[in-house]
Amino acid sequence: MKQTLIDCLKMSGGLLLKKLGRELEVSLKENQSSIVTQADFKSEKLIIENIRKRYPYHNIISEESGFIDSGSDFTWVVDPLDGTSNFASALPWFGVLITLFEADFPVMGGAYLPASDTLYLAEKGKGLYRNGKMLLMKKQHELRNALFAFSVDYTDDEKLFSNCIGIYKKVLKTTRSIRSTNSLVDFLSVAEGKFGGCINLFTKIWDISGLGLIISEAGGVVKNIDGNDLQFKLGSGSCENNYAIMAGSPAIVEEIKKHILNGSIPV
Repeated sequence: MKQTLIDCLKMSGGLLLKKLGRELEVSLKENQSSIVTQADFKSEKLIIENIRKRYPYHNIISEESGFIDSGSDFTWVVDPLDGTSNFASALPWFGVLITLFEADFPVMGGAYLPASDTLYLAEKGKGLYRNGKMLLMKKQHELRNALFAFSVDYTDDEKLFSNCIGIYKKVLKTTRSIRSTNSLVDFLSVAEGKFGGCINLFTKIWDISGLGLIISEAGGVVKNIDGNDLQFKLGSGSCENNYAIMAGSPAIVEEIKKHILNGSIPV
């Protein structure tokens, strides 16, 4: 199954790279911050076809197609194009995410950045590998010395939007500075220790399940913003659930709770 995951990441990434910088048909999803392109659908189709060819009885959850239930203990969770807005603007901060679940637990996660030909692969209990070489997080210990990623999109919920702006101000006051691509690149930068940590209040299972495993296997921590561990319940409702998360080294996550969230739950 590992080879299937790698093959799907690279084939999909190759397809996306060929379309980068070309004129694209762009459609709105929920609001102006959420778009989809034909490249999303073509990438997803390629991945699903290859998984179904090799494992026809496995379940699949994908961002654009939803839940394909085959009654299996194994489920592939697919984000065929993470960072669509970046991609549509011909920026290099985009990629492909695939996670393999056994029951409700992610056991393998992969991320591929086509623009730099960089592949990240994590297996539960076996560590994180970048282009075949083991990678450990360069752990940072103080927010004030750290670059920090805080991803936020527009929401019609005025209270939630106000809370987001409040957190943004606290991040600015507490960290060295904010750097954010609003994509998988932010989480991968945390896994490498380039960013000290991150907060993202709007993630779905295809965004965070594999990246959570990648960060954990690098030696980092990913938590819900209430401080609890991430938990997933697979099924038809999986596509609707939102995950508000924080990530970083163990020390940074403790500082996030103390100095940025202050025990409050912003969503």
